Amino acid sequence: GTPQKYDPTFKGPIYDRGCTDIVCCVLLVVAIVGYVVVGVVAWTHGDPRKVIHPTDSRGQFCGQQGTPNDSSPCPIPVQTCVSKCPDRYMTYLTAHGNPASLEYYRNFCTPEFKSSQKAPLEVLKDKECPAMLIPSTPLARRCFPAIQAKKGVIMVGNETTYDDGHGRRRNVTELLEGAKKANVVLETRQLAMKIFEDYTVSWYWIIIGLVIAMVASLIFIVLLRFLAGIMVWVMIVMVILVLGYGIFHCYMEYAKLKGEAGSDVSLTDLGFQTDLRVYLHLRQTWLAFLIILCVLELVIILLLIFLRKRILIAIALIKEASRAVGHVMSSLLFPLCTFFLLCLCIAYWASTAVFLSTSNEAVYKVFNESACPFSGHTCNPETFNTSNVTKLCSDAQCLFAFYGGETAYHKYLIVLQFFNVFMFFWLANFVIALGQVTLAGAFASYYWAFKKPDDMPAFPLFSAFGRALRYHTGSLAFGSLVLAIVQVIRVILEYLDHRLKAAENKFAKFLLSCLKCCFWCLEKFIKFLNRNAYIMIAIYGTNFCTSARNAFFLLMRNIIRVAVLDKVTDFLFFLGKLLIVGSVGILAFFFFTQRIKLVQDTAPPLNYYWVPILTVIVGSYLIAHGFFSVYGMCVDTLFLCFLEDLERNDGSAEKPYFMSQDLRKLLKKTNKGQPDA
Repeated sequence: GTPQKYDPTFKGPIYDRGCTDIVCCVLLVVAIVGYVVVGVVAWTHGDPRKVIHPTDSRGQFCGQQGTPNDSSPCPIPVQTCVSKCPDRYMTYLTAHGNPASLEYYRNFCTPEFKSSQKAPLEVLKDKECPAMLIPSTPLARRCFPAIQAKKGVIMVGNETTYDDGHGRRRNVTELLEGAKKANVVLETRQLAMKIFEDYTVSWYWIIIGLVIAMVASLIFIVLLRFLAGIMVWVMIVMVILVLGYGIFHCYMEYAKLKGEAGSDVSLTDLGFQTDLRVYLHLRQTWLAFLIILCVLELVIILLLIFLRKRILIAIALIKEASRAVGHVMSSLLFPLCTFFLLCLCIAYWASTAVFLSTSNEAVYKVFNESACPFSGHTCNPETFNTSNVTKLCSDAQCLFAFYGGETAYHKYLIVLQFFNVFMFFWLANFVIALGQVTLAGAFASYYWAFKKPDDMPAFPLFSAFGRALRYHTGSLAFGSLVLAIVQVIRVILEYLDHRLKAAENKFAKFLLSCLKCCFWCLEKFIKFLNRNAYIMIAIYGTNFCTSARNAFFLLMRNIIRVAVLDKVTDFLFFLGKLLIVGSVGILAFFFFTQRIKLVQDTAPPLNYYWVPILTVIVGSYLIAHGFFSVYGMCVDTLFLCFLEDLERNDGSAEKPYFMSQDLRKLLKKTNKGQPDA
């Protein structure tokens, strides 16, 4: 690309700008309106009770006020709503001859069960009562077998055997296989309850830990202004020393094996060995390690010699970023706005997905045991008894089968779900893009202020936010749309990979793996390109394609500086996150495990001490990531401005540099008529 030329009218982010990528803006508005329509339709047809509440064999909800089952919280195997789960072993055969037992058993039969005079075989055949009751535990309004293990003995309802109704005692392990998944659910429930209890007694200490993480993040960002250079050079020296020790160790092992039997066997003669320790007894192995480490050490030293100036520039830019953040302190709180908007996107997507998935209607099918031409056909339970089906098939029943539908709406539910996922990615990427272009505009106004901070606008962050929404909604929609398309394709590839796991077609698996890798790389590249394009949009107000092209060519003209700065800042951010998360995590560990004597009695009693510790660690990482994402955007913005400054200006009185005094000293640049102090 062609380097930028001097423009006497350019004094930082352009205020006199026009709307860009209007077509994409209109497309986004239309898509949002369509998304709202989809949400309204889903909320009209959907019923989340289908996820929460169980149903009986007629598709009626259990435990709902105003329904025939309003006091029935859980179903049993015959899909009948009951007021209480069974608490004892019992079969219908044993209960039939005992009035008291039959009265108890009646609680678990269908409403149609009226007469106790029917033969047990007829009752079971008509599915009016379950064949057997098992001690059960209610969970999520459903009854699950109360399976537990005491000292390695499997028990159901505190018993190890049960009566099968024929006078024989059977072992409860025969029920274990059929109820294994239910037992997992019960254990998960117990675990969830204990975790909830831990949160109730430790939530305020968790908040204190997160506040400490926030303060530590602020302190680290402030210290970067003064310690960035020291931290980078310590890292470089440590790498050189570690490699030097590796070279020394390899040489000592190589010399120690001299004269030992079998140590002079070559790697080619030895061939491939599954026990890798065999290779450590060969001198040739240590010689290969020695050569590799020497070459690596030499390459690093040569890079430091030739890139020392660019490393110094990276350190100076990091220090400058700290000053910029200090002058735009509101930028540290801006991620909260982005986080809030992302939560709205997630909430709308999740609720729409639930309502869409529960939009199906109850479908009833004909069930029978004897041969019947209507078996499996759709039926209407209200008119079933008067239809021809009951005349031709005496044992046929119209029972609830599943939720579905045959209307046009139900046929295109999968399309609406796909649209829901696509819009989620598009809107989430748009929110992130809005945050990036806002921060870029604020930090660019700092860099291009000739007298810092006097020439900065009064509210740089709010000004940048207003410009982004007013003029560049279309450009942000364009960039986020491209990224959303790639992300949806990746989701589809992951779905196909999941479906093909059991397949034996190795070529298809290989092709799918290649596609997943390619689209992963493409997504990373688009994110990198979008980020820099948004910086150009914030500064010049150009459309997305022009901004992306200019940013890409500007970076390619300074590819070495880009590579060095990227690695140096990545290391510092990683070090900062590791330091903050590690420090707060260790402090939380010692506190919640009551190992700090001063506050030993203050720590709350816990079922699992790792619950608050992991919460504090994850929360600390998110807080640190939020602060460092602002810092990273600041560094990237200042870097692009710095490269533009070098191309546009030459330090003369007509074309003075806008970079800081430290950067000018480092590059041996001066502004004529304005000597550096």
